[in-house]
Amino acid sequence: MTDDARTGFEGQLGAVSEAIRLSCPPSGVKTRIVAVDGPGGAGKSSLARALARRLDAWIVSTDDFASWDNPIDWWPRLLESLLKPLAAGQRGLYQPTSWDGTEREAVRIEPGGTVILEGVTASREAFRPYLAYSIWVETPRELRLRRGLERDGADSTMQWERWMQAEDQYIARERPAERADFVVRGDASLWGG
Repeated sequence: MTDDARTGFEGQLGAVSEAIRLSCPPSGVKTRIVAVDGPGGAGKSSLARALARRLDAWIVSTDDFASWDNPIDWWPRLLESLLKPLAAGQRGLYQPTSWDGTEREAVRIEPGGTVILEGVTASREAFRPYLAYSIWVETPRELRLRRGLERDGADSTMQWERWMQAEDQYIARERPAERADFVVRGDASLWGG
């Protein structure tokens, strides 16, 4: 990355971090919840980590709720176990999905401060009443698929194709980029991941 690109990236990351700091949770919500949404392989996780370092924020991944068999419709569990409690000033508690069959430890998130909800459908309509700020990460499909297969292995091609169809339906139905407070390109590894 060139020095000019790094400077531009740092300025952009600084500007969005400041906008998040200045954002207010919706009326009655006790925790600032920030959605980092976009399709699989877009660069959401890397952006969320960069923002969390700057904002001293918790990160909750929608991958902790989704699965290959249920890529989109897992959201009521996140709403009940995390968003509603945090909005009420109570601790969120959830059991992450076990993608590979390995038992995972329950996660507790304390109320207050900032929580970054990162992942596919993080800014869905059902979550918007709880969001202080939302970001959409836009990345070309072929790059997203390549990143996904590099991470999950070539054996996951059919799963990725099914997953991407479900994402396409979500994007067409809810149009999250149009409702985002900030849209960023994810086709370069700019977040320092």
